[in-house]
Amino acid sequence: MTEGDRILPFPGRRAPGETSDAPAIPTLPEPAPTLEGVVLLRGGRRLLDGLTLRLPGHGITALMGPNGAGKSLSLRVMAGLVRPDLGQVRSIAIATSLVFQRPVLLRRSVRANLDHALRAARVPRRERPGRVAELLGLGALEGLADQPARALSGGEAQRLALVRALAVRPRLLLLDEPTASLDPRSTAAIERLAARVAEEATEVVLVTHDPGQAARMADRIIFMHRGRDVETAPAAAFLDRPETPAARAYLDGRLLI
Repeated sequence: MTEGDRILPFPGRRAPGETSDAPAIPTLPEPAPTLEGVVLLRGGRRLLDGLTLRLPGHGITALMGPNGAGKSLSLRVMAGLVRPDLGQVRSIAIATSLVFQRPVLLRRSVRANLDHALRAARVPRRERPGRVAELLGLGALEGLADQPARALSGGEAQRLALVRALAVRPRLLLLDEPTASLDPRSTAAIERLAARVAEEATEVVLVTHDPGQAARMADRIIFMHRGRDVETAPAAAFLDRPETPAARAYLDGRLLI
């Protein structure tokens, strides 16, 4: 496990009815994860203030809101990296992977980074070469397999971080602004990969500041402000007709303090 990705071991299996020849990212059914009244205190400040998030258990949910709203902290709580001071974290998937905006890659080849993740997940040695090949294909990284991971471009590095997080076939995939600072071509590649993951029944939670990205990817949006969940709606409805003043101000480009 590296600083850049939170990976919890999970055996995984092919999803029921899977017939595609493409690499699958199967999962086991589990209750939808929730945060109930979560409070996170730092220096006397409530960074999360009674946050309650109920995920549907499928598809792509986008967390949106101004800087400091608590979006990234929410992912860390869901991944088990941060323990809340109050409230409960319920039914979080056994297999959860978190990919940060700036991935931390090992000083090894692309192939070796993937093999390390599989070894950390206790995948048997005899199975690892085939799984590595699947992940390389999933991330369109076959031609870069023997290149140093830290010599990759920003988009290539993020694709590697994402498929490395998929090594354990997670039930829940958390993406913290995975396309920030990437060019449009790299952004499109990451979005296609995340959409593919969601189609394979892995639930995806995406932090994004980009309404266009939310419109392209999200099934629903949770809008956060001041550490609270302010509004939850289907993506199209939220982007077209936000109900709360804070959400309207955010989408209009006004500063929220």
